[in-house]
Amino acid sequence: MRRKSIGILLACMLAAAAILAGCGGNSNNGGNNGGATGTNSSSGGSSGKQEKVKMSLLVDNSQDSINIGEALVKKFTAKYPHIEIELETRPGGGEGDNFVKTRLATGDMNDIFFYNSGSLLQALNPEQNLLDLTGEPFADNLLDSFKPVVSSNGKLFGVPFRSSVAGGWFYNKKLYEEHGLSVPKTWDELMANLDKLKGSGAAPIIGSYKDTWTSQLIMLADFYNVLAEEPNFPDDYTANMAKYANTPAALRSFQKLAQTVGYYNEDLMATTYDAALGMLAEGKGAHYPMLSFAVPVFVQNYPDLVDDIGFFAQPGDDPDNVGLTVWMPDAAYIYKNTKHPEEAKMFLSFLASVEGTEVLSEVTTPSGPYVIKGAKLPEEVPQVVKDMLPYFNTEGKTAPALEFLSPVKGPMLEQLTVEVGAGMRSAEDAAALYDEDVAKQARQLGLEGW
Repeated sequence: MRRKSIGILLACMLAAAAILAGCGGNSNNGGNNGGATGTNSSSGGSSGKQEKVKMSLLVDNSQDSINIGEALVKKFTAKYPHIEIELETRPGGGEGDNFVKTRLATGDMNDIFFYNSGSLLQALNPEQNLLDLTGEPFADNLLDSFKPVVSSNGKLFGVPFRSSVAGGWFYNKKLYEEHGLSVPKTWDELMANLDKLKGSGAAPIIGSYKDTWTSQLIMLADFYNVLAEEPNFPDDYTANMAKYANTPAALRSFQKLAQTVGYYNEDLMATTYDAALGMLAEGKGAHYPMLSFAVPVFVQNYPDLVDDIGFFAQPGDDPDNVGLTVWMPDAAYIYKNTKHPEEAKMFLSFLASVEGTEVLSEVTTPSGPYVIKGAKLPEEVPQVVKDMLPYFNTEGKTAPALEFLSPVKGPMLEQLTVEVGAGMRSAEDAAALYDEDVAKQARQLGLEGW
């Protein structure tokens, strides 16, 4: 994807962020009018005698995903009582990736499943395994910025079931006030804050390496800074003309992670994602590098402490250029060999409507703007979400994560970042090994130049 495409992507996300005020949407807005109106079905509709249909929906086992899945299914099946949808859960992280790939390989996949957008989608061989949604009326409800991350070879395969997500650092405001700290504008300022917190009784950084996927955040959330220095990196990386090991700005992302060794909780290898969120909320740790999809968990599990939590973008070296790395929402997909394609498309049409986003806002706290036309964030969102909006609302202060600008992402990353963050491997060694891992995946995808 060229820089012009990046500009279009960010412009669309900024437009989405600008519509904070108000809740709900214009029910007269064509395909956006809140129901599953995108697909006609011989057994669909809401009147007349209809044959009973039973489908299954696969979601990851985080409480927020379960809450979202249950709420969407409840609302949808109330509108279409002849359709029953059974919820099934799977693990997260790399284990969950393998679970999905195995289900697809064995022909035992659920009718509908929630999964990543971007580069991880490409590894599922979408054209072989997923139902093509190109030309479906509800596709018009999606912001143009979102469509490329659920597409392959010009074909559309998914719709979002979350809001957009930012990657950065959650921090405990009470600890910051107690120790006289201010939000850092450079990486050196952040490291200085960590030094001041050493020996305070609270972990300067909370690590949750029991859930290995969480170890990637410092490295991945640094991509705004990589792109600021190397705007052609995504294209060169995809074409095998740039590597993490030999591109200083990209290598610096691994080096930043290595610099955090010694600032974590002693039990970081045994600490889970859920436990880490509790540690931050309760002031047992000062910082937690994480995606903003953690906000709904804070709101649900720590409602009395959520105002003590703030958020800032991972800083680089220029205090005048601090920006946010942004992840597009995960998406819902339909298994190509489902026995109920029309009913499955009705469910995705519901997800791709303003009404669908209103259901989300009722059951979870948005972690960023929605990517559905006409959808708006609720008037009342926690301050931690508002902390992110200045980045979205300022031109040039957000950048997509690399996985939305390149199809290349190696499966070994979370193991390598665990080793770097735990002090078991150097940044330079990890970057070189990751380049080798990426090469294998790029060849599997059949990319030119590999």
